[in-house]
Amino acid sequence: MPVHDWSRVDAGIFHHFHHGWIDQLQRALNGGLLPSTYYALAEQYAGKYGPDVLTLQQHDESGQDESENGSARPGALALAPPPKVRFTATTEMMHYVMKQNAVVVRHISGDHVVAIIEVVSPGNKSSQNTLHKFVEKAAGALFQGYHLLILDLIPPGPRDPQGIHGAIWEEIEDNSYRAPADKPLTLAAYSADDVMQAYVEPIAVGDRLPDMPLFLTPDACVHVPLEATYQAAWDGVPRRWQSVLTGG
Repeated sequence: MPVHDWSRVDAGIFHHFHHGWIDQLQRALNGGLLPSTYYALAEQYAGKYGPDVLTLQQHDESGQDESENGSARPGALALAPPPKVRFTATTEMMHYVMKQNAVVVRHISGDHVVAIIEVVSPGNKSSQNTLHKFVEKAAGALFQGYHLLILDLIPPGPRDPQGIHGAIWEEIEDNSYRAPADKPLTLAAYSADDVMQAYVEPIAVGDRLPDMPLFLTPDACVHVPLEATYQAAWDGVPRRWQSVLTGG
């Protein structure tokens, strides 16, 4: 199913679809994509970051997770070859930032945030303030060591002329990223480590969505089925608005 032009409807209609897609994403992750010591929760709150889907990790009584002792689901953490995307980028700035001392308080349960999925909404770009808050929180999550997958189907505007990845990358490194004019929408996966990797796939209205990596460790990921989850969420959009979005 091709990506629709969500600028044809108001923010409330996308908000409805947004919640459906988030539900489908967390169902896919919990339905077999994640190793058994990981799980996903939708619409949970992690510190100052209000994400759409959190991936968390639990530990067994020995203090090891299954990916460490070899009993993870076969292939779930394999990353060979690296994701096939149009652009990649690397920054070593994380190495210096993460050397700063901090006091960390953890819950006694040991369940901790590993990765975050965000679906960008029109509201995230509605003003300079809201865009800045989104970008600042995304960068802050990376600096805290959370891996990110950001799905931006909202066209760039004057506040983010290079799309959401361009704005995030400028916050953490520089303004070198240039979004292709014919592919203005952005899927971006980030592996958070001393040396951070960004995997960026530009897309356009009418394209099918590729699978994108969600990193669980700096060098291992699961591949999220964006096309299948998007289509399942689309089925929940009222026909009246499906007709508007498809030009029917």
